[in-house]
Amino acid sequence: DDDNSEEGLHTIHSGRHEYAFSFELPQTPLATSFEGRHGSVRYWVKAELHRPWLLPVKLKKEFTVFEHIDINTPSLLSPQAGTKEKTLCCWFCTSGPISLSAKIERKGYTPGESIQIFAEIENCSSRMVVPKATIYQTQAFYAKGKMKEVRQLVANLRGESLSSGKTETWNGKQLKIPPVSPSILDCSIIRVEYSLMVYVDIPGAMDLFLNLPLVIGTIPLHPFGSRTSSVSSQCSMNMNWLGLTLPERPE
Repeated sequence: DDDNSEEGLHTIHSGRHEYAFSFELPQTPLATSFEGRHGSVRYWVKAELHRPWLLPVKLKKEFTVFEHIDINTPSLLSPQAGTKEKTLCCWFCTSGPISLSAKIERKGYTPGESIQIFAEIENCSSRMVVPKATIYQTQAFYAKGKMKEVRQLVANLRGESLSSGKTETWNGKQLKIPPVSPSILDCSIIRVEYSLMVYVDIPGAMDLFLNLPLVIGTIPLHPFGSRTSSVSSQCSMNMNWLGLTLPERPE
């Protein structure tokens, strides 16, 4: 009865009715869908059917949103490198230094890629040390002027143990990135960042480590600089990361 219907509502009569609809997402950036320890980013469509003298029927369907990060940008294609040195002291004795230098080809990667690590570790101390590499995900949550941070282990590898006076060189040692959430860098309440830590495990002393920042993107590297493929074909990502719980390492 259209005469008695509320403004903006349409009464449907007995029978089957189908309504096609579409919504255009806002042009403003939308944070990538994400499930975190202290918060999440979720999107859904909700429909309601109102019936006289009965409770309304409600249905909600979630969908996934990507804020695309194209790693084919100069800032994400630039190499990342660093060098550090540490001298161990025990009472009045000082051993030789332990030195570490590491480099990766670029800052931006996509899930499923392997990071090639180039590193040189020199052990001039009197202790046995072990070179290692780890990818960490850092989740930061902001609310009411406060911040909580969670750091989780994503992937790691171990080199050979180095006795005193030995040197180890990594010529492109590979560490594969599992299916993880893309970086979230422009959201005011949640940030998701990644880093590659290349470090030397030193028994009985603080580790010697280098932190190289990473950005996990959605649009993979174009081998020959071709930009002709569509975004949808570029972003054929495995979305297992949406329900992924990463293993943790005690801090």
